Amino acid sequence: MTIRVLIVEDDIRVANLHADFVRRVPGYAVAGLAHNAADARARLADTPVDLVLLDNYLPGESGLLLLREITTDTIMLTAVSDAATVRAAFAAGALNYLVKPFDGDDLADRLTAYARYHAQLSPAGRTASQADIDRAVRLLHERDRRNTPKGMSAATAQLVADGLRSYGSPASAAELATELGIARATAQRYLTSLVRDGGATMRLRYGATGRPEHEYSWVGAGR
Repeated sequence: MTIRVLIVEDDIRVANLHADFVRRVPGYAVAGLAHNAADARARLADTPVDLVLLDNYLPGESGLLLLREITTDTIMLTAVSDAATVRAAFAAGALNYLVKPFDGDDLADRLTAYARYHAQLSPAGRTASQADIDRAVRLLHERDRRNTPKGMSAATAQLVADGLRSYGSPASAAELATELGIARATAQRYLTSLVRDGGATMRLRYGATGRPEHEYSWVGAGR
């Protein structure tokens, strides 16, 4: 069975990147792209969709508002990571929540887990035992965190964690990279991992022009 995915993302380049990520996962197909809530509703009304990958920042209407009214399984893919929004997303029915930026392996892990969850509770209409339900929940989240992140160095991870902790204020990847003398892309990757592990939080920093920048603050629970 092929799982059909609708990607709801306002940035066309990011939407196409996520579509490429989805196509690399066996058993998945992209059913369509939508760049705002109205377009997403239209797609859901006339296209068979099993799973929605939903951004929260949509023009004119947040993804959370859309999430509250649709019944299709949904995973949030968004840069928003404040606790209130995360709780609201799960309360509205999101099955998982992946914070941007992430790589193809991060999304593939969630999609692989979702496919197993989906298979455990299929076909629709059959009666599921408590054991079936418990197993489905475990399957849904069993790959949320990799034991050994691919290509990650423990020494560099510690350098970035220590650097953010001693920075003294929220820092962007570029600022921390300059402070530590490493590449911005490297700092970004390890900061993303630190957020995923619970050692830091990320929010958006809005400037006078352009798209918002990710800003990281030390928490320390993950290290």
